Amino acid sequence: MKYLYRVYQLLVAVPVTILMTIWTALVVAVGCTIGDGHYWGYYPGRWWARVITRVFLLPVKVEGSEKVPQDQSFVFVANHQGAFDIFLIYGYLGRNFKWMMKHQLKKIPFVGYACEKSHQIFVDRRGTAKVRAMYKTVRHTLETGNCSVVVFPEGSRSFTGHMGVFRKGAFTLADELQLPVVPMTINGSFDVMPRFRDWHFVTWHPLTLTIHAPIYPQSQGPENVQSTLQQSYDVIMSSLTPEYQGFVENPDQ
Repeated sequence: MKYLYRVYQLLVAVPVTILMTIWTALVVAVGCTIGDGHYWGYYPGRWWARVITRVFLLPVKVEGSEKVPQDQSFVFVANHQGAFDIFLIYGYLGRNFKWMMKHQLKKIPFVGYACEKSHQIFVDRRGTAKVRAMYKTVRHTLETGNCSVVVFPEGSRSFTGHMGVFRKGAFTLADELQLPVVPMTINGSFDVMPRFRDWHFVTWHPLTLTIHAPIYPQSQGPENVQSTLQQSYDVIMSSLTPEYQGFVENPDQ
């Protein structure tokens, strides 16, 4: 069955993924140029992600979406197990949002350009001025319209499936704007395509996105930032499958 699945990937899933990625990037770029960037920056990407998970025949389960009100902006934070985290969140979170992503992703053909046109938020820490500009962009995004942001606080994918350290950036932002943080636990992505197997065959495995209850700010300042960070870390960790629970240092952090 494993080898039959690999043949299917070569003949069907991979070609469809490439064509869908190029097509979606072009639709997003054109749509954001001539129309509502809030719409075109989200919905084509949502269907792109859903098509890819389905074409790879990966079962997806979403838990807890009813815990998050629809009429408010949030800072969503999740563990970062693998490449398929993107498809799982984009396709199945069910909320209009912007990604906070590494600035290096601008270099990906088609995708990087579409992300720029749709005003995704590139995290560039090469100097204080760039960091300030990034935070200004995030504030503007969250303060105008019913839009949220999604952040991977680890900053990079896990090498082991376990969680590393959470950085404070997302929680500082939520504290400054007094927005609730919504923790999310991703299970299965590491099994589908771990970081050390990029550009290899996908392994069939179910994907689960668990959306936890929002953590509302209780105060403002460093104590609130640390409290929200720790609560998010603990609740995400608690929903990981047992084999991936427990801290493991990520040398890429």
